[in-house]
Amino acid sequence: MDEKVLEHSRLIENMIRFGTVAEVKEDLVRIQVGKATGNWIRWIAIRAGTTRAWQAPSLGEQAIVLSPGGDTITGIAILGIYSDEFPAPSFSPSLHTVHYPDGAVIEYDDATHALNAVLPGGSTATLTATTVTVNADEVTSNAPKTKCTGDLDVAGTLTVAGSSQLNGGVNAKAGAGGGKAVKIEGEVEATGDVTAGGISLMRHPHGGVQRGGSETDGPK
Repeated sequence: MDEKVLEHSRLIENMIRFGTVAEVKEDLVRIQVGKATGNWIRWIAIRAGTTRAWQAPSLGEQAIVLSPGGDTITGIAILGIYSDEFPAPSFSPSLHTVHYPDGAVIEYDDATHALNAVLPGGSTATLTATTVTVNADEVTSNAPKTKCTGDLDVAGTLTVAGSSQLNGGVNAKAGAGGGKAVKIEGEVEATGDVTAGGISLMRHPHGGVQRGGSETDGPK
């Protein structure tokens, strides 16, 4: 067969090749096709402009190498093809999910309108913003301990079912309806003084009721 025909056939064959990721270095990969490993080439990301996304390829991940003109040196890798080693994490048509190698899962189901994020033990989550607003009918925290390092303003009713320990100042004001600012059902223990209506429980005499400047044992 003519050498030019063989060369053209080789270039055409190299235009689209299937392989797997053999090496990863920053934003470059080497793809293994058969027993041969190609040159360092770039791979296609979701976005790579003013909005940029980053998620490194996995070793062994299936890929397609597109080589314009059949020159593999200028090729580019297309990732995201399921394989036996990395099968699809779900077959639900309504689910968008991302599974990470440490076991973390983030998913949203548009059929049930449910957003779910599961992180492995020892993980952390941080949200940094100037203002955070949560609009919900109900928010539940199942954490054994919740800490607020700044001021906490409660416009509605604050209900404490268990014991409450207050180490800082508390300023409670009655609501617009004129109800009680604070209502406590059960025992109250204070290690310091308690002042009610300008009267100190520690400094106020407790032997009886004062009348006209004298103390009695109470009403007759």
